[in-house]
Amino acid sequence: MIRLTQMFCLLVLGTLAACDGPPTDLSSRMEEAPVEETDERGPNNGRLLRNGDFVVELAIFETGVPPEFRAWVTDGVEPIAPRSVNLSVRLTRLGNQIDEHRFSPQGNFLQGTAVVYEPHSFVVTIDAAHAGRSYHWEYETFEGRTRISAEMAEAFGLETSVAGPAIIEKTISVYGSIVPGTDRVREVSARFDGAIQLVNVMLGDTVTQGETLAMIESNESLQTYTITAPIDGVITEHVAHAGEQTSGRRLFTIVDTSVVWADLAIFPGDRSEVGVGTRVAVTPATGGRSLEGTISNINVLATSNQAVTARVVLDNDDGSLAPGTYVTAQMLVAEQLVPLAVRRSAL
Repeated sequence: MIRLTQMFCLLVLGTLAACDGPPTDLSSRMEEAPVEETDERGPNNGRLLRNGDFVVELAIFETGVPPEFRAWVTDGVEPIAPRSVNLSVRLTRLGNQIDEHRFSPQGNFLQGTAVVYEPHSFVVTIDAAHAGRSYHWEYETFEGRTRISAEMAEAFGLETSVAGPAIIEKTISVYGSIVPGTDRVREVSARFDGAIQLVNVMLGDTVTQGETLAMIESNESLQTYTITAPIDGVITEHVAHAGEQTSGRRLFTIVDTSVVWADLAIFPGDRSEVGVGTRVAVTPATGGRSLEGTISNINVLATSNQAVTARVVLDNDDGSLAPGTYVTAQMLVAEQLVPLAVRRSAL
């Protein structure tokens, strides 16, 4: 009775179209029946997808063959000829990767033309057309996935990220200390011996090049002259006091720490992997911000513990690395690009 009514409607619409103008696309004007979202299984252990009297049983078949889709179509009771059905399946995987699967008749079923490769974890979108009508279903099948609520993830501090290509680095851990560059240390004494009349600086003061450090009265000419700072830096030694004689001795030592050296001990087992230009990240032993640089030279003489010293020149404008500080360092000795990498902390 239902089919006779549908045929009558089609005849009426066809007559109207013939009278009023070009034929109308009937499939575009028909509303889809409500889709039943179930996990009901059919006789072939496939998932049943219903839309009114139109039923598709969709299964992944892998007995003796690579995994493939197979579909059986019925009108709810009787089979529908596979050649009369146009069926396609789209799989949306993680990372929005999409696999398209077409079907061709094979006996009493429709056979997918592509392999359904692992993992079988995706959103499945099915489109079918039969007898002038179109049908659509969509469902999720997340094999091996675990769902964690946003609240639970926040409570445990869980984060997710997508694994992908990465550069795997091999590093060597070494130890050493910060020393001032010898080209940035100045020992200051009087050019002419005499009596120290005035001292303008104290131990620990920061001075600039040309700043007056002391005033000296020459023993020979009895004229007064000034001693000035030869470089920018900090007074790290101060042995000049008013009223004393200079007596040819060192009066001040100035050190510029805006650039320092990290002297690192390289032991024989690592020596072959380290060379001039090796990238290094230096961190104070007590913790803090790392500074990056490269090895500028390696001493050819070994110390008493059989290590050789590799030197890294570091920018220290902020003064975070005081000379004498012990440091640890990571030397990058090899790197390799891999197609897929996961952080060690995630394992």
